[in-house]
Amino acid sequence: MKVAAIQMVSGISLDANLSEALRLLRQAAQCGAELAVLPEYFCFMGHSDADKLVLAETPGLGTVQDFLSDAARDLKMTIVGGTLPMATDDPTHAANASMVYSPKGDKLARYDKIHLFRYDNGRESYDESLALVAGETPVAFDCHSRSTGADWRVGMSVCYDLRFAELYRALGAEVLLVPSAFTYTTGQAHWEVLLRARAIETQAYVIASADQFLESLRVQSKVSFRPQAIESTITLDEGRRCFAAASWLQHTIQGAHGDLEVPLRLVGAEFGP
Repeated sequence: MKVAAIQMVSGISLDANLSEALRLLRQAAQCGAELAVLPEYFCFMGHSDADKLVLAETPGLGTVQDFLSDAARDLKMTIVGGTLPMATDDPTHAANASMVYSPKGDKLARYDKIHLFRYDNGRESYDESLALVAGETPVAFDCHSRSTGADWRVGMSVCYDLRFAELYRALGAEVLLVPSAFTYTTGQAHWEVLLRARAIETQAYVIASADQFLESLRVQSKVSFRPQAIESTITLDEGRRCFAAASWLQHTIQGAHGDLEVPLRLVGAEFGP
């Protein structure tokens, strides 16, 4: 099954963000992707989490949910909508929700980010709980591959969840999703090593898409598959290999069924049972 981890530079314009997301989703579909993962807050990245409260949607009703449903149906692939703000009973707090839509445009799953980010090193500080409500329930869903006929159990998580290994063990999934918007400081230190750690300890595939919000985050999207080696070559189990030659200009992935070459900010990969 071919998958795409989509990287964006989201800003304050909802329309511009959705337009860019659709452009990249179309590229993913043209490359044969059956599953595409957008980054955290792909639809809107304000100057603070409180800015997102204005855009908070109710279940089944909203511009972003309609966009994801329509795109999944039109492009005939499963789309993970990174995250979007969803309304709660408290108007001062939203849920950071990751929504999944099937190739028919139906909602497959919703996961609300459980672990909210809080950081203070004396010079920089950030606290998501000031505007967000934490989720409570781990979520996984089944993704059917038309090309192989296989059903993949896919576990959901978001960004800061990555630091909590017990969540991933509880999911019991074959594929793990980590749409993210890591800060530059923590991303430089821990982004890639944590992705590799989760892949190794669960023996699951990991798909992580990053948002370079307002150009302040320079951590590129990653696709990690049961890594046992570092540098540009990632070794898979049972002798399968996936070579990720990554640069800002082009990403080339060589999988079991040939190469997948995709342009800037779109990372593709292929795996099978």
